[in-house]
Amino acid sequence: MSYAEPQGAGGETHQVATGAHPALTTQQGAPVADDQNTLRVGPRGPGLLEDFHFREKVFHFDHERIPERVVHARGYGAHGFFELTESLADITRADIFQRVGERTEVFVRFSTVAGSKGSADLARDVRGFAVKLYTREGNWDLVGNNIPVFFIQDAIKFPDVIHAAKPEPDREFPQAQTAHDTFWDFISLTPESMHMVMWIMSDRAIPRSFRFMDGFGVHTFRLLDAEDRSTFVKFHWKPTLGLQSVAWNEAVKLNGADPDFHRRDLWDAINTGAFPEWELGLQLFDQAFADKFDFDVLDPTKIIPEEILPVRVVGRLVLDRTVDNFFAETEQVAFCTQNVPPGIDFSNDPLLQGRNFSYLDTQIKRLGGPNFTHLPVNAPRCPFAHFQQDGHMAMLNPKGRVNYEPNSWGAEGGPREDPQRGFRSFAAEDAGPKSRVRPESFADHYSQARQFFISQTPIEQKHIGDALIFELSKVERPDIRARMVSHLLNIHPDLASTVAGGLGLTELPQAAQAARPTRQDLPPSEALSIVKRGPDSFQGRKLGILVTEGADAGLFEALVTAATKGGAVVETVTPRISGSVLSDGTTVPGNQNLKGGPSVLFDAVALLVSDKGAALLSEHGAARDFVADAFGHCKFIAFTAAARPLLEKAGVPAELDEGCVPLAQAKDAVAFIETCGQLRYWPRELKADVAALA
Repeated sequence: MSYAEPQGAGGETHQVATGAHPALTTQQGAPVADDQNTLRVGPRGPGLLEDFHFREKVFHFDHERIPERVVHARGYGAHGFFELTESLADITRADIFQRVGERTEVFVRFSTVAGSKGSADLARDVRGFAVKLYTREGNWDLVGNNIPVFFIQDAIKFPDVIHAAKPEPDREFPQAQTAHDTFWDFISLTPESMHMVMWIMSDRAIPRSFRFMDGFGVHTFRLLDAEDRSTFVKFHWKPTLGLQSVAWNEAVKLNGADPDFHRRDLWDAINTGAFPEWELGLQLFDQAFADKFDFDVLDPTKIIPEEILPVRVVGRLVLDRTVDNFFAETEQVAFCTQNVPPGIDFSNDPLLQGRNFSYLDTQIKRLGGPNFTHLPVNAPRCPFAHFQQDGHMAMLNPKGRVNYEPNSWGAEGGPREDPQRGFRSFAAEDAGPKSRVRPESFADHYSQARQFFISQTPIEQKHIGDALIFELSKVERPDIRARMVSHLLNIHPDLASTVAGGLGLTELPQAAQAARPTRQDLPPSEALSIVKRGPDSFQGRKLGILVTEGADAGLFEALVTAATKGGAVVETVTPRISGSVLSDGTTVPGNQNLKGGPSVLFDAVALLVSDKGAALLSEHGAARDFVADAFGHCKFIAFTAAARPLLEKAGVPAELDEGCVPLAQAKDAVAFIETCGQLRYWPRELKADVAALA
């Protein structure tokens, strides 16, 4: 079999109809020959409108849920602006990229993918990062994620991957989780997903905040200049405060302590004036680069490492205003990948081509009709004129006698085409037979997955292994677990052995058959590591101070001053919400009651207790958990001498590590906040695991 015949992305032959399996058909009953690939012109050409099977399949999928989104149902949005810092007038006629310093209004919606609207924020999941830019020449929807690749190469498989990830249809659970049989069954039969698996099993899938995560356009797009010359582009949003995620155990407890943790974080940041900010970076390249690059730039399961093609920063995104009404704005905002202004165009990425075809159906179904652009959050901010009329909930209709073109009514005849300013597609020359195929250049499914894994620090590699063990331990069928390990053997033998050991496999399976052997020569990329791209300060983070009666007032003031100067937020945790009286007689109100303010809510903690307070807290389960969790989650802990008994009762080893910082005088507070810029003391977890295995 050649790779171009109907088959899976990894080269394996698909199951065909037998006596035990009826033939797959359309809703009209027509048997389907290939359910893996959309119909396109040549292996790398554009998709064709006549692909009725894809149209029917995606159309039905887009209409499966009423009224919430099928995917990205749980979201949170905010308003802001994009400011251009470097002109791109030489490579694109897109108006938004012309004038340095000009600001463009934006609306951004962050989301989880798999969970329902009522699920919790800290699910292990991809995060949507969708940006609507209200440009002078129409709305531009850059609809991306916090991960630069996706599970599938062809949009015809999108209903399948989401069906597999969603709650199983016979029982409607688990919610907002992929730790179940149907997801891993699909993934283990879909080798093209293996790069994405590395990302979602990494800490990228449990970000600390929307403010501390990347955004990606995922696909390869085009920029067109005034002469319609093309430059390929990949879009990146990079947080100015650096990357940060949480530990898995911490995510589980955060979902219980505050299922709205990400929402609250964004709301608080904007309303306190700590406006979240990202840089817009572009990877720009021409056809010559695309031709010589090791992988196909149209493959949405691949990246271009930043070490090979640096990211050029051209602007900044700032969120400075929360919504006035959640439903009217965050729920009713409609993003469509096909919404691009003149000067921005599409590539033949088959997943992008399918998204362009699909999203309009989604919005029509969810928002009740074709006039969703009349809603304020979706309406362009620039002048617009067309002959579209009527329909459900029409609020804007053309006036006068003429509602068609061409017409001969002169100035009263309404708008006309503008060949100069109007949108023009790149005049690509595509040729080839009509067929359902994957190009040969899409066939390597393991090399970049391996590159991602070896680019991680040891603690990040450990977390990937832990995540795979956790997820696959929830899978009931042993054959699915073993099948996943067979793929991991093609990615990295150490990872496969770790997961196999954690699952209790008595022997390793044979490595999965690979359409292309895994390349061993791809070097690590530091840009792929969260730890290596963390912040250099504690700015934008939150310090929790556990305060008891009689605590040292001078140390409290020193901690608050140092944290505030460092750009951090301080919250007090007290045994009673009314607060605690300090050593100088002043009362510090509690932001959190101890029973409702666990340490998972904070990035670092300080134990500011008196001798009497420590003795009381040592017998308090919530206090012991506060300390034990902070220590177990590798957070930096400042403590007074009086806190020693509490540390001991919480199970903290008597020989404290460098992540536990004594607090005796004011200068210690300054040093502690500087130390907190590292965010976590990860050697603690690595040491603990080694000790447990010894």
